[in-house]
Amino acid sequence: MNKLDIKALGLAIGIYWGLCCVLLGLSSTFLGFGTPLVELFASEYIGYKPTILGSLIGGLWGFVDGFIGGAVVAWLYNKLAV
Repeated sequence: MNKLDIKALGLAIGIYWGLCCVLLGLSSTFLGFGTPLVELFASEYIGYKPTILGSLIGGLWGFVDGFIGGAVVAWLYNKLAV
């Protein structure tokens, strides 16, 4: 059975989720779409706001959150796939 690369999965999910957070913040900034979701995430991601800078801050938080979550999933998978 092949094992998952913990760092690679963490990076992949971190990059994906960080980019999603940036795009959501920017769509909220320029289009007004998704503002309630940005405000919900802002309760966990300090500094995440529907602004350009807030979108970048949210993207950074999203990357960190996604990286940790992806690494935990890969680690758990490797432990259970014996």
